[in-house]
Amino acid sequence: MPEQITPLSILYLLLHGAGTAVSVVLFLYLLLCRGKAIAPGITPPARLRHWAAALFCIMAMAHIWWMLFYTYSNDTHSVVYGLLVATDCMALPPVFVGTLLNMLQDRRRPLWPIVVAMTPCAVVAVLQTALPSIDLTTPNMIYGLILAVAFIIYMVVAVRQYGRWLRDNYADLEHKEMWLSLTLLISLMLLLLSFEYTDSYVMSIIAHLTGFPLAGLLLWRVETLKDLSTDNPADETDHAPTLLRGEWSEVSHIAILLANHCEDTQLYLQQDLTLSQLSAAIGVNHYYLSQYFASQGTSYYSYIHDLRVRHFVARYRELAAAHQPIVARKLAQESGYHSYSTFSTAFKQRMQKSVAAWMREEVLHEKLSCSSLKKNTRISSSLKPR
Repeated sequence: MPEQITPLSILYLLLHGAGTAVSVVLFLYLLLCRGKAIAPGITPPARLRHWAAALFCIMAMAHIWWMLFYTYSNDTHSVVYGLLVATDCMALPPVFVGTLLNMLQDRRRPLWPIVVAMTPCAVVAVLQTALPSIDLTTPNMIYGLILAVAFIIYMVVAVRQYGRWLRDNYADLEHKEMWLSLTLLISLMLLLLSFEYTDSYVMSIIAHLTGFPLAGLLLWRVETLKDLSTDNPADETDHAPTLLRGEWSEVSHIAILLANHCEDTQLYLQQDLTLSQLSAAIGVNHYYLSQYFASQGTSYYSYIHDLRVRHFVARYRELAAAHQPIVARKLAQESGYHSYSTFSTAFKQRMQKSVAAWMREEVLHEKLSCSSLKKNTRISSSLKPR
């Protein structure tokens, strides 16, 4: 960075200090505050709260130690500089990955691969200070970019896998928020990379200004994410019982239990109904229940959506026959959905048309039926003897 004092440098220092203060405040809030300022009715995962607090703590410390370095030393060939770069390499990426994995509520993916992958960056940063005549900075930066791309690809795959698990275990929870989480974390990662790969005050100021809304978005994500740990069978997968061929005599019994305790009682209308809750309600191990659905060529996700869409159709026709006002969004909520977009997607998959198109066809069919009934009535009246 230029050494002379300019309006841009003053603005940079102000934003740098503000970013440090915001990171410290959010770190203390997430670590110490038991109440929640956002969505107090939701219980988010405690692990996610702690990881996000650690992320804000590391970011605040990075702001402080780099500001102290450029204030008192600014020698990029010193051992201190190499140690600070190495510290960044070994602290920030693992905390980023840990925060994202906890947003996915995934405890099965280890963190050690990212630590191993970042170790060469830390080692090269220290070697660069010991061997200033050899330019190791460029290869190190290229390696860092390759790691960043590999991380993005890896986490896109992880989010896709999470989405499939979510659909199979929660019939009305969307996973698009996870894509928001991924975009958020990647944006923060690229934001920090911009500090490493540029020495322009303008780029640094833009990065700081972008960081404030991203920090707020991360806090919102931490506060509003529902804790799924009580319904997450992931930790027990290795011990799951397996249905053998001889045990499929239980299939008809499970079908009867579903009919009695889910369909007849309309349990499927309960919002956020999970596979574990359904299995507890009918008295069947949720792994057996999962395998039962698989044996029928379906899944829990499809089973619940089928029931809810049928309920929507039946209620719509019932209200239409009674000439009562119909609001599709309200009727979808009555059918067990708290998200209308989830309902409309499920409806279109099953009815091969959008909700609006189907409703228009129903109205047209009703008009044709009424017209036909009136015509038949007039014909019958004309045929009566006078």
